[in-house]
Amino acid sequence: MNKLDNLERILVSYGKVLIAYSGGVDSTFLLKVARDCLPQENLLAVTLVSPIFPSWEIEEAKKLAEFLGVNHLLLPFEGWEREEFLSNTPLRCYYCKREMLKCLLNFSGRVGGFQVVEGSNLDDTKVYRPGLKAIREMGVKSPLMETGMTKEEIRRFSREFNLPTGDKPPSSCLATRIPFGERITLEKLKLVEEGEKFLKEKGFCEVRVRLHGKIARIEVGEKEIEKLVALRKEVLKHFQKLKFNFVTLDLAGYRSGSMNLLKED
Repeated sequence: MNKLDNLERILVSYGKVLIAYSGGVDSTFLLKVARDCLPQENLLAVTLVSPIFPSWEIEEAKKLAEFLGVNHLLLPFEGWEREEFLSNTPLRCYYCKREMLKCLLNFSGRVGGFQVVEGSNLDDTKVYRPGLKAIREMGVKSPLMETGMTKEEIRRFSREFNLPTGDKPPSSCLATRIPFGERITLEKLKLVEEGEKFLKEKGFCEVRVRLHGKIARIEVGEKEIEKLVALRKEVLKHFQKLKFNFVTLDLAGYRSGSMNLLKED
């Protein structure tokens, strides 16, 4: 049995499925496969809404769910306000994921006992992902990981299915832009969002604005570094309006999880 057939078999075995839906590559692929093998009434996509998630990602999730023709709900998420998360230790993602899953599980119980599933893939086991521990503890299923699907395989299948997310750049919680040990605040999250929104509106695809106190460290894809340099004065003016004292460009370019380099072993 190939991986795609196995994925369909696993999803059908759950009966009723609630997908933690972000609008990203993995969860969109998972939602598409679930839509194709489950009755419409047995599938529900739920997107959590919170200041830790970029507003444009919420809007894109809504459009993609409509494109796929599935039942989709937005659910407020307040778990990010817990001290365990705001104190921003290296276990931040564990605490946040635990609260997110509690929110989804509670909601599932209220609407009819759907099996909650999420979109982690095999590659997520090879990097620092403390949230995986919460997934296992809460009894949430990760069918992409169970079938052994890698990110590249998911992208390939997504392109074959003509999904708009086949080549979509990775996205993550805005809190990942703040170094461990530095307290997370609503103000900092808004600064990151405003900075990244500006750069995306300028046409940059892979963008991260990392906060280091009053220093903004901008990461863009290696192929887009020269473009950012050409827009130096415009970028500097905008970030100075956001009250940054220094605005820097990371010459290494965009790197997923680069803040983990600051994590103490």
